[in-house]
Amino acid sequence: MKLSLFAVLALATAPALAQYKVVAPDGSVTYTDRPPPAAANVSVTAIGRNAPPSASGGDPSLPLELRQAAARYPVTLYTAADCPPCDSGRKLLQQRGIPYSERRVTSDEDAQALERLVGGRTVPSLTIGAQPLRGFNDSDWSGFLDAAGYPKESKLPRNWPTPTATPLVERAAAATPAPARAPAQPEIRSPEPPPANAPRF
Repeated sequence: MKLSLFAVLALATAPALAQYKVVAPDGSVTYTDRPPPAAANVSVTAIGRNAPPSASGGDPSLPLELRQAAARYPVTLYTAADCPPCDSGRKLLQQRGIPYSERRVTSDEDAQALERLVGGRTVPSLTIGAQPLRGFNDSDWSGFLDAAGYPKESKLPRNWPTPTATPLVERAAAATPAPARAPAQPEIRSPEPPPANAPRF
């Protein structure tokens, strides 16, 4: 009896094994306690308490707390040129150490895309995961970042690069320009003879 109790306690205190979620090309999902052999087009994700930190998603160069928040609720800032509120929003994200991407609204096509994404054409706008925030409001932005699990103080590595703003809508590569054409010349018509009964001066 003592031996079986000892065996039960030993098994209960053994560390839980990492498990794996395997998604096959046909979309079928399998859970296993052994790492599957490497195969093409198969997605393998470690899950559970003993999953390696990099398996939690996100950029492995970020601290765990920040990496988890960024993987679950990525932050995107939508800005325009010469926009002081956009500068304020960017400054808040940088001071707080939020890893974010920046998309610039530069054309009507961009403005239409922004309206579809956040429900308006206001800049700056912010998305935290699927949550859109229109217009800069320090307390609102901070409250939503807190709720998403982002740290209140910067934990970004010192060498973390500031994101470069990219257009919201991808632009097609510029085609080779057609040769310049001469401006269209007005058509020259010969004057019509006056009607026979027109007065003459």
